[in-house]
Amino acid sequence: MSIDHTSTPPTDRSDGALDAPTPKARRRLLPHGNPGLVLAAMVTCQLMLQLDTSIVNIALPDMRTALHFSASDLSWVINAYVLTFGGLLLLGARAGDILGRRRTFLLGITLFTLASLVGGFATSRWMLLAARALQGVGGALTSPAVLALIMTMFPEGRERARALGLFTAVSFGGMAGGLIAGGMLTQWASWRWVMFVNVPIGLAVLIVAWAVLPETARQRGRFDLTGALTSTVGVAALVYGFIRAASSGWADAGTELAFIAGVVLLSGFIITERRARSPITPLRLFADRSRSSAYLARLLQIGGMLGMPFFLTQFLQNVLHYSALQAGFAFMPFAVSVVTASQLSARIVGRVNARAVMTGGLALSTAGLLWLTQLSQTSNYNDVLWPLLLFGLGGGLAFVPLTAASLAGVEPRDASAASGLFNVMQQVGGALGLAVLVTVFGAASKHAATGATPAQRTTHAFIIGADRGFLTAALFLAAAVLLAAFLIRTPAGDTDSDATEVARAD
Repeated sequence: MSIDHTSTPPTDRSDGALDAPTPKARRRLLPHGNPGLVLAAMVTCQLMLQLDTSIVNIALPDMRTALHFSASDLSWVINAYVLTFGGLLLLGARAGDILGRRRTFLLGITLFTLASLVGGFATSRWMLLAARALQGVGGALTSPAVLALIMTMFPEGRERARALGLFTAVSFGGMAGGLIAGGMLTQWASWRWVMFVNVPIGLAVLIVAWAVLPETARQRGRFDLTGALTSTVGVAALVYGFIRAASSGWADAGTELAFIAGVVLLSGFIITERRARSPITPLRLFADRSRSSAYLARLLQIGGMLGMPFFLTQFLQNVLHYSALQAGFAFMPFAVSVVTASQLSARIVGRVNARAVMTGGLALSTAGLLWLTQLSQTSNYNDVLWPLLLFGLGGGLAFVPLTAASLAGVEPRDASAASGLFNVMQQVGGALGLAVLVTVFGAASKHAATGATPAQRTTHAFIIGADRGFLTAALFLAAAVLLAAFLIRTPAGDTDSDATEVARAD
């Protein structure tokens, strides 16, 4: 891939037209601000955000002991991050439009880094939870700008396909690598280092981004505060409702109130966006059936995929009696397969029907989850390895064409909103999906507590519950397969524009 380091990208105006780069942007881009360095900063930031999604999981037992969490309160170490990240993503995308993507990115990465430092020094559970929530706010400001800047710097075609391939590799590799890194840091140092590790990475990204990121045009308009409030609180209420349902049941009054509040607020959000002069989420993004289906498929994919490490980590430690470090390294084949497959996908989508690559990848991941339903008390690592490889291979193949379908045909003025929605599907899909899977797990395990000894009963109940969890996750992905096969279409019919340009360039 050759990139012209001497050119500067156009910037987008609020009316969708393209402006020439401002003198300040041109000075910032030359000679240091080349697209390669920008891409390096963006993917490193994405790696950090993805690491933080999974790195905490293996450290949770040590956090509970050190800061005296109860079993139910411990879940908020993850939920505080997911709720603020997922709930504020749309506001973060809008902030990028109004304040400029460079400014928003730098603000977000600074907040995320400082929050990680505070979390590492936490002396109470509330201090840690506040730091995790602030990490989510920083991530919500940063994440939409990452994809939007990639779209700005790399035009549709071969270059964007390659950039998305690298973005995909670090996204999935970071999620799997977080499990490995979490095991290493927890066992060799302290749980605090799962927070501290973000500090040097964040500082490096901040320095490089300050030097090379181009200034982007600031759209005229105002913050849609009503839309931001209703969408953020509405999404958070739904996420909280599913999380509460996992622990308190569907008939719990708090669960019901959370769902009612979520539905009312999101209904108000839709009404607000239809009337707002500067909507936080242009509803025209959903007018395209293929793009809407791609968003939904992404939500289902992540909702199903996050169940795999959640249950499999516990299986490795509680049934196979792996240490935290061993459990982390057990996911290495998944990391390798997903990174390899994502790079392969970026190269073949121009030669092979992009929809076929997407559908086939989702089908492979579905098959991997179905294979995991066969785990038992007599299983060994070989019974985990092959479905893990299949699962990772499918996820890597599907992500590039699914990302391209989510962003295809988006006008420059909607770049931040489109990328923000894509990330909302990822974060909210993960939170909602995992909450549903945990609820299914709890219901199944309660009715399976049989065995000769308490330990055997506990293990048997866990395996039955995990089996139902894997099965439910497979159903999520099967629904995504149907969407990819029948509803997600590319502008050209058989291949998307990015894929077509890849084929021409090669």
